[in-house]
Amino acid sequence: MKHKKDPNQVIEKSPDRLEIMKEIEKLELEGKFDVDPEKDPPTIVLLPDKVDYLRTKSSSKVKTKVANKIGEKFLDEILKTNKLIIKEVNGLEYLNRVKTGAIITCNHFNPFDSLTIEKVFRMSEHAGSKTLYKVIREGNYTNFPGLYGFFFRNCDTLPLSSDRRTMMEFMEAVETILNDEDFILIYPEQSLWWNYKKPKPLKIGAFKFAAMHKVPVIPIFITMQDSDIIGDDGFPVQKYIVNISEAIYPDANLSVRENKEQMRDKNFEIWKNIYEDFYKIPLTYTTIKKDE
Repeated sequence: MKHKKDPNQVIEKSPDRLEIMKEIEKLELEGKFDVDPEKDPPTIVLLPDKVDYLRTKSSSKVKTKVANKIGEKFLDEILKTNKLIIKEVNGLEYLNRVKTGAIITCNHFNPFDSLTIEKVFRMSEHAGSKTLYKVIREGNYTNFPGLYGFFFRNCDTLPLSSDRRTMMEFMEAVETILNDEDFILIYPEQSLWWNYKKPKPLKIGAFKFAAMHKVPVIPIFITMQDSDIIGDDGFPVQKYIVNISEAIYPDANLSVRENKEQMRDKNFEIWKNIYEDFYKIPLTYTTIKKDE
């Protein structure tokens, strides 16, 4: 249920949310940007026989088709009920211009931000001709029950794994997908910090894939504003402004190592500039340096 803001009404903030915000503050102070603040249960290891990355089996194709249909209705419903508010999309032309396979990067701050990218993808000229795959955590694929678990396992997802053999299949799938000129969404921050507005330091993986397979990275950074709707957790539902930037291409004169580092640095600089331009403040962190 959602509530309009009433200056005379105080809606209690969720203790769980407050605890997560406190943990995020602690993690930023310690510089542990790749650690999730929520305490998840131990992850069940994803073995090769438990995943069909390219949906080659008939059963996988059927499940994916059903999951995407249900997912489309779910997305329409949360947009209609203002559980997800996309206020503005900037730079859709940059997404439309990329005709090859590509890696899409995005900041990660809410479980619904992947649905935001899904909605933007469906607004683009690629809807119907390309598939958007989403890289997800191992535990999201193996541990999650119910509807969300069904989505995680079947809505064109690419789960990571702590098993080496499974990761070999993952890498082969990434190569096939990019060669087929489809898109892969990766969260290079490697953590979800609820409603965290700053860009976090980026891991190298997404950019290594782009450099290895000679495809561009399309940086997306979502900025946020409070809406006048209070969610069930007592906090304002955020209005998302989706900022798509011009694609970053690997340099043919550089090695994979040089390209992945250069592409990562360019991606972060783009996100930093969007953050500072939108919020009108310089990007700083509370992290205490080890020599202090």
